[in-house]
Amino acid sequence: MGLCWKAVGKEGGLRIRWQVGAISAEDSDRSLRPAERQMAGSEAQRGDEPCSEPLLFTLPLSPSLPPPLCSMPQDLSEALKEATKEVHVQAENAEFMKNFQKGQVTRKGFKLVMASLYHIYVALEEEIERNKENPVYAPLYFPEELHRRAALERDMAFWYGPRWEDAIPYTQATRRYVRRLHEVGRKEPELLVAHAYTRYLGDLSGGQVLKKIAQKALDLPSSGEGVDFFTFPNVASATKFKQLYRSRMNTLEMTPEVRQRVIEEAKAAFLLNIQLFEELQELLAQDAEDQSPSQAPGLRRRVGSGARDAALTETPRGKPQPNLLSQAPLLRWVLTLSFVVATVAVGLYVM
Repeated sequence: MGLCWKAVGKEGGLRIRWQVGAISAEDSDRSLRPAERQMAGSEAQRGDEPCSEPLLFTLPLSPSLPPPLCSMPQDLSEALKEATKEVHVQAENAEFMKNFQKGQVTRKGFKLVMASLYHIYVALEEEIERNKENPVYAPLYFPEELHRRAALERDMAFWYGPRWEDAIPYTQATRRYVRRLHEVGRKEPELLVAHAYTRYLGDLSGGQVLKKIAQKALDLPSSGEGVDFFTFPNVASATKFKQLYRSRMNTLEMTPEVRQRVIEEAKAAFLLNIQLFEELQELLAQDAEDQSPSQAPGLRRRVGSGARDAALTETPRGKPQPNLLSQAPLLRWVLTLSFVVATVAVGLYVM
């Protein structure tokens, strides 16, 4: 949308009304730059022509300030991207994700995060289906291109076997995330866009890198088994689709108050992901501690056995056996006796 001019003759000088996007203003010609004053003069020579853009409101300006040539309101997609930069970096720097990006991902860790994603996407897509005809979300309804539930079900079968529904874990952080998704879908559907933006656009971007890392680190088949979640067969170009998705986001009609709530909800979505990553890392660390060599049954020392404990070691089955060092006096006696017997025997042989 360009600059819209309307020249109006006034005593004491020419007064100009302009509009950029949704902002209009009116001030005297002394506040204009030379090029703008020339443009206004040419408009005045043609007469008082109506402005092609409606005047929404008048913004009084100080005579010393230039008109706002670039005051068009920021698109929702750009506002979300800008507002979530900091928390996005925090999510990427969570220990679980940093290790993942380095290729330091175990099968157990990958199974845990995939199970959590299954629960999250089931909840998200249930609420999307509930609101697919609601104007606050309808323009973003792309089930064939984006929805992940079916792909995650195949991944669950790969990692947890045919009875995966009874086997997959459901952690506390995952439950909190799922609970929030249901609250939004049922009570505040206008905020659903924040969660869809955070999850789907992230999957189409960084998710593709994580897929390759997982395939290499876990020695997975190149056919895509086990990482079906990251594959979008109905999206020919991720870049073009993301552009389409953002343009649809920018068509959503919302008040400034709702728009701000959407932005805050997007930040909250990133925080829910960070809490999930932190929990998964704690679970993996606890598991590693439980399996550490110092805790192995064959090496665990018994407590409270006093001096006797120093004279015992444990066999693989845990049965106490005498320590040879603790029997040193007996050994010396046996060796001495053996030496005496040998000496006597040699003496008899010589005789």
